[in-house]
Amino acid sequence: MAKKRPEGIEKYDAPAGGWGALRAVAKTLAHQQVVAQGTATLLKANKPEGFDCPGCAWPDPKHTSSFEFCENGAKAITWESTAKRVDPSFFAAHTVSELWEWTDHALEDEGRLTHPMIYNAETDRYEVIEWDVAFARIGAELNRLEDPHQAEFYTSGRASNEAAFLYQLLVRAYGTNNFPDCSNMCHEATSVGLPKSIGVGKGTVTLDDFDHTDAIFSFGHNPGTNHPRMMATLHEASRRGVPIIVFNPLKERALEKFASPQDPVEMATLSSTRIASAYHQVRTGGDLAALKGLMKSVFAIDDADLAAGGPGVLDRAFIAEHTTGLEALREDIDNTGWDSIVTVSGLTREALKSAAEVYVKAKSVILCYGMGITQHSNGTGNVQQLANLLMLRGNIGRPGAGICPLRGHSNVQGDRTVGITEIPNKALIDGMERAFGFRPTDLKGHNAIESVEAMMEGASKALICLGGNLAVAMSDTEVTFEAMRKLDLAVHITTKLNRSHLLIAKTSIVLPCLGRTDLDTQATGPQSVTVEDSMSMVHASRGFLNPPGPMLKSEPAIVAGIAKATLGDRYGIDWDGMVADYDRIRDKIEIVFPDFFDFNKRVRVRGGFRLDVPASDRRWKTESGKANFLIGRGLHEDPLVKNPDALLLTTLRSHDQYNTTIYGMDDRYRGVFGRRDVIFMNKDDLAKRGLSDGDIIDVESLPAADGRSRSARGLTVIEYNIPRGSIAGYYPEMNSLIALSAYDRISGTPAYKGVPVTVTGATAR
Repeated sequence: MAKKRPEGIEKYDAPAGGWGALRAVAKTLAHQQVVAQGTATLLKANKPEGFDCPGCAWPDPKHTSSFEFCENGAKAITWESTAKRVDPSFFAAHTVSELWEWTDHALEDEGRLTHPMIYNAETDRYEVIEWDVAFARIGAELNRLEDPHQAEFYTSGRASNEAAFLYQLLVRAYGTNNFPDCSNMCHEATSVGLPKSIGVGKGTVTLDDFDHTDAIFSFGHNPGTNHPRMMATLHEASRRGVPIIVFNPLKERALEKFASPQDPVEMATLSSTRIASAYHQVRTGGDLAALKGLMKSVFAIDDADLAAGGPGVLDRAFIAEHTTGLEALREDIDNTGWDSIVTVSGLTREALKSAAEVYVKAKSVILCYGMGITQHSNGTGNVQQLANLLMLRGNIGRPGAGICPLRGHSNVQGDRTVGITEIPNKALIDGMERAFGFRPTDLKGHNAIESVEAMMEGASKALICLGGNLAVAMSDTEVTFEAMRKLDLAVHITTKLNRSHLLIAKTSIVLPCLGRTDLDTQATGPQSVTVEDSMSMVHASRGFLNPPGPMLKSEPAIVAGIAKATLGDRYGIDWDGMVADYDRIRDKIEIVFPDFFDFNKRVRVRGGFRLDVPASDRRWKTESGKANFLIGRGLHEDPLVKNPDALLLTTLRSHDQYNTTIYGMDDRYRGVFGRRDVIFMNKDDLAKRGLSDGDIIDVESLPAADGRSRSARGLTVIEYNIPRGSIAGYYPEMNSLIALSAYDRISGTPAYKGVPVTVTGATAR
């Protein structure tokens, strides 16, 4: 008789998408009490004259279907357009101390905030504050600081271009470049690494390239959960015979098989389409080794073809005209032994050779990657090796080929484009002076890690957050919480309540803002905002729902209110004029960033416009003037040699989750229902430790640079198909195991995907 599985753990064999996705959408609509208007809301998602989905940054399709949303996009939309409200009566009924004991899911599930609130320490409650009073209080607190660099200004990737641009204007006029940003925690390795390789920190492909590619290589991402509209693209590619080669530690259902809810045959017959033609389960932290193994195999195939009198498989014309550094790369690859590659990657030499053969046979290849590549202590190096692999065969800057970083939030790339950066370049500084008549400081500001360090040390005393849930998103949960509680001022511009708002500073203020689905009406009438997707397309987004209450303001209006209260008439900036008509904000963006020429005209064209990506046209904005082959030293030898009993933990999202927002407690595709307190382990690793499926375990990180170990206790271990030496647990719960000092020294990205830990049976408590 088979052993009974742990409570809430079931076998789930259905494909991604299909009827399971439709049932999940219906359940979400009912739970958020938006059944009456929910369908109408979803039908306006990603449509001309509609709103951009507040979920992922995958490009909008060609509007050939009535349904331009996916399951998790529907969750994001209904989560925001919920009928539930968090009004003053809610805070009157619940103290902050009580709310602290609630789960993250429960806090956000209460609904939309309706009034600006300030914390009262005497009652331990948030209480209503008038907007003008809130702005004046914030301005007074910021002006009380001895130095502008004592304030931190966080940005979530859901902020529009217009809100982000005004925000960076406020901060630079105030006098600092302290811009901790959600990009610091996800794709900063892309933003830092790719410019050194190809001259731009963005992807080079368009959605049309997927129609012309001969092969797709996929590294470290789970599209079915994190960018689900991509599944339609992969579905189409697979059905026309394009090989899709996947490198990922876990077998993710959406990369195995997918049933398109828009395919009547698949829905009627309960059939599905195979997605991955080959699935290579690389060890956690083994990506660099796998990439070197792929390149080593490509070089070997090239050598063999040359020896047989052929032309070789490298694109020598492209390499000669457009690149530099191949010889040094070849030397590094030749000096990397197969034994080390196999050990660190967890893949066989034959598997890597097989993948390389697919690569060299394909005329045009697209390489997609996610945070499984970037969120390592060598994330920047990982990204650059991906570029190396593509350049060997000229797979950048021509149809059907290129690099495709898979961004998270729907405007995380746009926020960077319009100035949210702690390292402003001369072009940005010059543009600001051209548009506003003052020259901002070029002093490097703080990224996310540096901001928490500064708060912890008392060097930073104020924090303003334009969206997001910084405390929960950051690594080293205990340290981050402690740092934020030391602040003199904490301001949160937000749609819903989350845990960051409960980390009380001397002055804590929560300001409710409009969401992407809400109608935004200013002095000149209804307004549109703009967003940039993962492929550099900029398009308009206009909400249409009545806001949750009359007291809400738009993000641009809130930023302008803080700016006027803090800066007064400094530099003569017309804050009111820009908020009255967002076209005026876009006019200023165009002055600062010439790539946005004719912004207001072009964004009104159906589908918007694409920003210039020089590498897409084989124009290399690097110091050398060419694309650079860059060396990734060693194989990122993991710290497990110090402790043979240790494992490498990777964090991951459940299917009922987007970043720190938890829509529900299920992870359907992995067979987890109603819980998140689980760890996924290989059966051999369990047996080696005398553990079995369903046991209660403690997880402890190896000592970090500060000498401390960090632990997560009382978790249920689940036997799962994951490589030996690798384990997985949910983000953000596992953030408590990641030391603040564990990050990529080049990009500053926390090492969420490579945490050395030990696992033991739970200790008595």
